[in-house]
Amino acid sequence: MSSIHYFNQSAKRFNPGLFHELVQGIKVKHVNPVDSFHVTALLESMGWTDELVQERFRVSDLFQLGEEIKFEIDESAAKSLPSEEKKDGIRSGVRIVKSFLRGLIFSLPMAISVLSMLYLKFSLWSYEFLSIDLATAIAIGTILSFIVVGGFTQAIARYGFFYIYHGYYRMARRSTFFFIRAGYLISFLVTLLLFLINMVFNVYPFDLFIVIVFYFFFLNLIWLSVTVMYILQRELLFTGLIIFGIMMVYLFFVQFRMDIIVSQLIAIGIVSLIGLLIVIVLFYREERKKEKGIAPKMPRLSFRVYSVMPYFLYGFYYFSFLFVDRVMAWSAVDVYHPESSFMPYFIWFRGDYELGLDFALLALMLPLGMNEAVVQRLMHFIERAQKSFLLQQVDEMRDWLWKKYKRMIFATVGVSILSALTVFFILLFSNQLMMRIFGRHLITDGVTYFVFIVAVLSYVILSVALLNAVLLFAVSQAKMVNQALVPALFINMILGFLLSRWVSYEYAVFGLLAGSLLFLILSFRSVKNLFRKVDFYLYAIL
Repeated sequence: MSSIHYFNQSAKRFNPGLFHELVQGIKVKHVNPVDSFHVTALLESMGWTDELVQERFRVSDLFQLGEEIKFEIDESAAKSLPSEEKKDGIRSGVRIVKSFLRGLIFSLPMAISVLSMLYLKFSLWSYEFLSIDLATAIAIGTILSFIVVGGFTQAIARYGFFYIYHGYYRMARRSTFFFIRAGYLISFLVTLLLFLINMVFNVYPFDLFIVIVFYFFFLNLIWLSVTVMYILQRELLFTGLIIFGIMMVYLFFVQFRMDIIVSQLIAIGIVSLIGLLIVIVLFYREERKKEKGIAPKMPRLSFRVYSVMPYFLYGFYYFSFLFVDRVMAWSAVDVYHPESSFMPYFIWFRGDYELGLDFALLALMLPLGMNEAVVQRLMHFIERAQKSFLLQQVDEMRDWLWKKYKRMIFATVGVSILSALTVFFILLFSNQLMMRIFGRHLITDGVTYFVFIVAVLSYVILSVALLNAVLLFAVSQAKMVNQALVPALFINMILGFLLSRWVSYEYAVFGLLAGSLLFLILSFRSVKNLFRKVDFYLYAIL
């Protein structure tokens, strides 16, 4: 031991700066190397040779330097373990809070829109006193916008996060705007297709069809812009844009007494244009600040399309899953008018069903924030495991990570249940408050309560399934997510269709419940398989 101590002191004195950098580089590769031979192997993998260490450190060979570095790591670990654990705990706590707030902030626009509907009776794309015809047209345009561009938003997020993480902002900008242009093109082509279908089959009158098309197209622009703000970690900008858009609707509709549809379309158009300009400015600013002249070539188009296709499909499947129960409920033939047993159109908006779902969506706010924090924490554990466990300790690593995952799942379930109960009691309180202040209840229909309760339970289950999905995305296993989501989508659609026809339209919400449960079960099975072969999947993403 004394000879090693002598080597350590002589090496540090000869070239202390480089020696410290080398020690840190070894610790990055493995937190606690087994012995000096392990350190020597790591040095060789970093390109060091006997000649280089003789020149830089005046030692005889790599083995001697490995002994010195191993001694330094052990000595520093013994001295700094308590303080390092405390610092790591503080850093982890800060990361968790930041991640939670980021997920929570991303869901703020949804809450702002609901609050705006409660107090102003309108939001950026809805209005309480719309005729059912116009409400149907707006709802169709909104649903189509999510489904059509959902895949593009996922593609933008995938490539954008990947390039930004590696500091290639120019490539992130080019890939992002490639998918934005593709999203615009597809939106235009879908608009033409809708026009042809409506012209041939006369599904909706021309005035309603124009409303569908305008809301569909302008909302597409907003969703594409907000995705870019998310990958650039500027989520509050989108929240500000939503507030600005609602203020514009208030100005045009209340102050200038313009038609509500015209007011909203003008506001949506302006918000989408401002959003696009903001993301252009943000990208160019980050590019100048980060890249410093680095300009790698973009991968071939075929490679980009192939690699991003599972994420694109997920966006389409996911938003189809969220809205298919509405389509089943709104297309069910019912005695809607006293004088007729048939609906005037193929899809007919039902406000009591939609209101129950909207209130239930508020229960997703806290779980979304929790999911962001949990996945960040789990990835930290995975990175730590890669550096701390040896190849022969794979089973121990699996068990350690599985225990961490189960704790995170229990925490997410608890937060989801707490969020659902909070929203439920707030809704009851608001209902009584509205009665005392305005002389009317917030919810007057039993169908809304029924849909709300089933939908809240569905979203609690869905939030846990989404945690599994995000974890699978983090290790580049989007196909596993789709394999779990597609059967859930079909169960949602089939059960919603049958129950809405055999019982009543509001029972379509049980399709959402069954689909969410199946998504949770299948995604949990995929995560379990992931941890069973965690060494293989971690090697695959290196």
